Amino acid sequence: MLVPLLERLHDEKRGRDKANNRELYFDKYCMLVLLYMFNPTVTSLRAIAQASDLEKVKKRLGCKRTSLGSLSEASRLFDSSLLKEVIADLGQQVAPVGRDNRLSQINQTITLVDGSVVSALPNLLQASLLKQTEGSGLVQWRLHTHFEVDRYVPTRIDVTPNEGGEHDERAVAERTIECDRLYVMDRGYAKFTLFNHIVSKQSSYVCRLRDNSVYEVLEHNTLSEAAIDAEVLKDEIVSMGKASKSSQRPNHKIRLIQIRCTPHKNRTGGKAKGSTAPDSDGILRIATNLLDVPAEIIALIYSQRWIIEIFFRFFKQFLGCSHLISHSQNGIEIQVYCAIIACLLINLWTGRKPNKRTFEMLSYYFMGLASEAELLAHLEKLKRQDEAASKRS
Repeated sequence: MLVPLLERLHDEKRGRDKANNRELYFDKYCMLVLLYMFNPTVTSLRAIAQASDLEKVKKRLGCKRTSLGSLSEASRLFDSSLLKEVIADLGQQVAPVGRDNRLSQINQTITLVDGSVVSALPNLLQASLLKQTEGSGLVQWRLHTHFEVDRYVPTRIDVTPNEGGEHDERAVAERTIECDRLYVMDRGYAKFTLFNHIVSKQSSYVCRLRDNSVYEVLEHNTLSEAAIDAEVLKDEIVSMGKASKSSQRPNHKIRLIQIRCTPHKNRTGGKAKGSTAPDSDGILRIATNLLDVPAEIIALIYSQRWIIEIFFRFFKQFLGCSHLISHSQNGIEIQVYCAIIACLLINLWTGRKPNKRTFEMLSYYFMGLASEAELLAHLEKLKRQDEAASKRS
């Protein structure tokens, strides 16, 4: 399934090989990175190099033994952006894995937007300088992620330094907005110019606001019984941004829905692991430009946002991306794009949302511990469970 798509990468940077002695090509490097993701015993670049010397690995992946130096050079040499074409081709084959029936009236692609930080330890000299100037020897990168709910896969991840300015999460989001999508975001993305840009692209948004947001109520909407049952407290049309410059104010109607939630107090004072999350007063304030969608459906849409947090856990803990096998931005992008490919492959192989047991079975298969028949039997069992659950519902 994957090898034909990667073949187009084989000649990447081949013109630089004047001596004609290159043995590690871009397509084979990607296969080795995917081996790292699907094999929990391969945990580092050095382990990948060791695995590449195994006869079974060389036969299955069609690659030759490669050195640690070649792997390190590959992460900086090959153009990571070429993998986007592979992701697009695989993405066209991925079918939806099931949408909540209550969201049937939403015609746009529900896309969760969030970021996650990963840390890398640079060379010793750079780490020493960072320790003296920044207080930490780690370099942090932010993964700006778009995740489609219906297909249950990430569709893009942009890698930037974990800084402000052009690398700020809202600035990156504004550059990556597409048409005909419904973007679901947390309060870190609450910015009127971003909202305006989303609307200008003929897309929509559902975004949590900060608890201290200032607004003026223009219109009260009557709550239905379904909305009250969903803990919706208020449904209003509001005016916001009066203190902002005219160019930075909302240029469309904003609907504000307030939902009861469990109050939360930040017990660490916002200092643990860099957290700056404020306390919650027990009310979720959700802003949207969807004026005709029932309030309880808006609440349901926002609740889907937690799926991306589950993905980040899967991405880091199961695909091994909490450990970066490269310290360059290009190398990190290759690893991240290969992780997207891994998620797409899991969807295509299983036709369902990935879970821990299925990922373990896939890993057993790639390690040679499970036979193809055993893997297919596992997938068939999952299919029967899904069919039984569908009949019950």
